[in-house]
Amino acid sequence: MDNKKAQVPGDGRRSFKNFGFIAIVLVLVLIVVALSRPTQNLQEVPLSSVIERANKGEITRIVEKGDELLVTPAGKDEPTEKSRKSQGASLVEQGLDLSRVEYKVEEASSSSEIWWQIGTAFLPVLLIIGFFYFMMRQAQGQGNQALSFGKSRARLFGGDKQKMSFKEVAGSEEAKEDLQEVVEFLKFPKKFRSLGAKIPKGALLVGPPGTGKTMMARAVAGEAGVPFFSISGSEFVEMFVGVGASRVRDLFAKAKKNAPCIIFIDEIDAVGRRRGSGMGGGHDEREQTLNQILVEMDGFEQGTNVIVLAATNRADVLDPALLRPGRFDRRVSLNLPDRKEREAILKVHFEQKPVANDVNIDALAAKTAGSSGADLANITNESAIIAARNNRKTITNKDVTEAFERVAIGPERKSKIMNDKEKEITAYHEAGHAIVGHVLPDSDLVHKVTIIPRGGTGGVTWFIPPEDKSYHSIIEFKDVLARMLGGRIAEKLIYGSESVTTGAGSDLQKATELAREMIIEQGMGKKLRNQVFHETQPGGLVFDKIVHERPYSESTAQEIDQEVRELIDEAAHRAEEVLRANKTFLNKLKDALLKKETLEAEEVKKILVGCKMPKSASLY
Repeated sequence: MDNKKAQVPGDGRRSFKNFGFIAIVLVLVLIVVALSRPTQNLQEVPLSSVIERANKGEITRIVEKGDELLVTPAGKDEPTEKSRKSQGASLVEQGLDLSRVEYKVEEASSSSEIWWQIGTAFLPVLLIIGFFYFMMRQAQGQGNQALSFGKSRARLFGGDKQKMSFKEVAGSEEAKEDLQEVVEFLKFPKKFRSLGAKIPKGALLVGPPGTGKTMMARAVAGEAGVPFFSISGSEFVEMFVGVGASRVRDLFAKAKKNAPCIIFIDEIDAVGRRRGSGMGGGHDEREQTLNQILVEMDGFEQGTNVIVLAATNRADVLDPALLRPGRFDRRVSLNLPDRKEREAILKVHFEQKPVANDVNIDALAAKTAGSSGADLANITNESAIIAARNNRKTITNKDVTEAFERVAIGPERKSKIMNDKEKEITAYHEAGHAIVGHVLPDSDLVHKVTIIPRGGTGGVTWFIPPEDKSYHSIIEFKDVLARMLGGRIAEKLIYGSESVTTGAGSDLQKATELAREMIIEQGMGKKLRNQVFHETQPGGLVFDKIVHERPYSESTAQEIDQEVRELIDEAAHRAEEVLRANKTFLNKLKDALLKKETLEAEEVKKILVGCKMPKSASLY
């Protein structure tokens, strides 16, 4: 690989710093020269007086230096007076008696005078330059960087930097296959050009946050063995129009000097939003930056051998011009990992950590459905922190379990003290969730029930699906709704409808959101089945909700509200039927929670043996 030396973005800044240092040194030198100038405190006397006194014997020596006369009176060892004669004039012709005075002519030395003049001329200028240098440094320290607005802030990886490979990025096998062609293009461009194939201009990595889009881009660069320029989309945009476009030009110019190479733009939606969408669509700076990216990716210049990788989790807001063939030729999806991929990711992260033999990575992978790669990395890191906090040399299964629970449902807040009444209400509330979820056939399995406050909740009933699911039915959603309302209904059965507490606030909010999504997004209503009503325009901006009308009429909005209300009422009725039929088990589970505070899945299952679903709670 040809490792060309890339221009470092900080070179101009260092040159500016060197110039400022030299200017300060010159100022100090001139100050020293000025201070070292011979003191000119001699008394000025007329030339006629000097000649008259010399002829009387009152002056012992006269030294002529050019047109200046240094006079030493009688009784003195050094000159104390000075005078000046006309240029080319002779003191003898003007009446000086050389027999009465010591007269000496010396070569005039003007170096001191010249330095003095230079110092007095340039010292103010250098002081002004030094002042502005100080002000610029202060401005740069505050992030303004006035002298490097138009320069790209991309960071260059490659050469002696640590490289990544596809082996270090666990999971996402389909994405690796899609990107393998990009690696082949960069490594063997002639093979493809000989067949008339053009190198792809760009690949768009799309996926939820934490799925490893940046790692995948670095792995592509590492596999191809080429330099890797990394920059965020937000780093292009400044308050001054034209700066972003200038940075784009500078970035692509650097990339072409280092070709073949990869440019990685993270969060490209910061500059690549759909033009003319309303909010932000008329921002000249952002649009100019986007236009410059479009031109650089598909301009007149061909065969540059530079590939642009971009990452976003909001591909729906991007401008269509970015997504057309010839710019981003590949669209690579990085989805949340499945069970096998989660296990591979966990093994990668645990590989460099001392792990005890009792750690079951497969069981942890099964429990972490819906977790991204970043979530799994966080779990492994938290487990190491917990082990270190407990002064253990290896990470045990207990540490991993605690770390998983901290990440998933929040840390325990044992410092929060609840009185006996609050504990009882919480126990009934969580027992209600657990029983409804345990009985309904299409609900997930109970994993843990606790009345110890965790995160922002007073207690937690934790359900985990037995396997990864890609699709969910109406029946499953209705069971989830009933499970969510189980806590509020349990309080109602025990304490009465007028004594329910605010503990169900989060449950009610989530239930309402799920019911509304079923009607509006999934077409799962009774009267409005198979119809979808998107409330946001393409781009998903808040401004769009304000300026655009809803895509349905007022009467349809009332029907949607009615459908949501019916779903919530039906879920509440089913939860109440289940809890009334199993009130004995409700009290048993409440007592166990008050005694132990936390119950695992097996303990809950043992207590609820014989708990059954009444026919009145079935769906017909």
